[in-house]
Amino acid sequence: MTDELWKLTARAQVALLREGEISPSEAVAASLTRIEAVDDAVNAIPTRCAERALAAARRMEAEGPPATPTPGYLHGLPIAIKDLADVAGVRTTLGSPIFADRVPETSDILVRTLEANGAIVIGKSNTPEFGAGANTFNEVFGATRNPWDTRMTCGGSSGGAAVALATGQVALAHGSDLGGSLRIPGAFCGIVGYRPSPGRVAWGRDFSLFDTLSVHGPMARTVADVALMLDAMAGADRSDPVSLPPPERPLLTACEADPPPMRIAWSPTLGQAPVDPEVARITEAAARRFGDLGARVEAATPDFSGGRDMFQALRAHGYVLERQPLLETHRDQLKPEVIWNIEKGMQQSAGVAAGAERERGRLYHRMVAFFEDYDILCCPTVMAPPFPVETRYLSEVAGTQFDNYVDWLMLTYLITLTSCPAVSLPCGLTASGLPVGLQLVAPPREDAALLAAARHLEGVLGLADRVPFDPIIRHDA
Repeated sequence: MTDELWKLTARAQVALLREGEISPSEAVAASLTRIEAVDDAVNAIPTRCAERALAAARRMEAEGPPATPTPGYLHGLPIAIKDLADVAGVRTTLGSPIFADRVPETSDILVRTLEANGAIVIGKSNTPEFGAGANTFNEVFGATRNPWDTRMTCGGSSGGAAVALATGQVALAHGSDLGGSLRIPGAFCGIVGYRPSPGRVAWGRDFSLFDTLSVHGPMARTVADVALMLDAMAGADRSDPVSLPPPERPLLTACEADPPPMRIAWSPTLGQAPVDPEVARITEAAARRFGDLGARVEAATPDFSGGRDMFQALRAHGYVLERQPLLETHRDQLKPEVIWNIEKGMQQSAGVAAGAERERGRLYHRMVAFFEDYDILCCPTVMAPPFPVETRYLSEVAGTQFDNYVDWLMLTYLITLTSCPAVSLPCGLTASGLPVGLQLVAPPREDAALLAAARHLEGVLGLADRVPFDPIIRHDA
């Protein structure tokens, strides 16, 4: 049974663990075996913590489950944690040579929450330096490759997590998202990347305590598995001032409910972004499949005027807040894109950042009004399909040139500004066999409604069984 465990969904594996059909130690051993078998080709989980994981499994077997397990209790399921979140006693580099040998003594809040809910950390998934950029490479561990074609990028910044899921190394993985870092690798790797409502998952913050642009969330191969992991992650913590109490109704339960008749808005560009024609065709065909569920689907776009400048200003401000000291002490070890972002924030006036905050408030109110008429907004997750891993970022799409490393992420970062929950759902393949993702967005804090809509569209599209698989190793001629 354990030889085939990597092919099962997280829910199926948790059921086996709960019923005692397999032990946590066996689940950990199966995950480690799969990592050893495939990760050399893709570099998804460069840091493994086998002894720590097996010790946790043995403790769990000795103690047994709690008398009243919480919603989302995972019963010893192995998971991956992105190399931006601390795991006690495990090398945590942030993808930076500055922190290449760093081993934290305590775990991040979100890791402690997951472990309290029966998860076992198997290793750290690869990320670009400080999560900056949507192509997963760094000077510590190198590049992570797309398992659909190892010549291509897996996206980022939660790229290692997405690849680990697509190749069966784990069934659940943690990610984080500022400009699209849960959603973009989800789209590029054919898995589900979920950006929850800000505050849904409590996490550790040294700075930016009241920030709602950055969130942490779940990644999985199916929507139901994402809901299961979000149940295991959700909850408030006093040290995170924007964190929310867990939902009154488990999100997995809500996800399985039949949604009411839905009003779906389809927007190929959000009124702002260029989009590759093939991506536009694939995503529109998928969005219109909501019609098979009895939904009304029509073209409609919220007003995202000024969104690009808004996001760039707020992102740059955040980089000054969190990374400016490193520019002064370790400039020679920072990648150019990080230096650019910090310096952009240092050079802009206080009025620019304040103006961006004002405009973000106006955008939020426009989104609330938009969702009076629609239940779900759909658009492509990424404006282009996966590209060669050696290309640091896209500088042009559909004839539009970009002058920075962030603007090709426009379809996700515009949604970030709204504080709405969003998910990338696999929706098809390009002619060259690379995955495309459809982004679904719901009104603020309507995570349950979003998960239900995504799960039912997933059923109509019928693509969830395409992963996991062995990496498709290709070399340039």
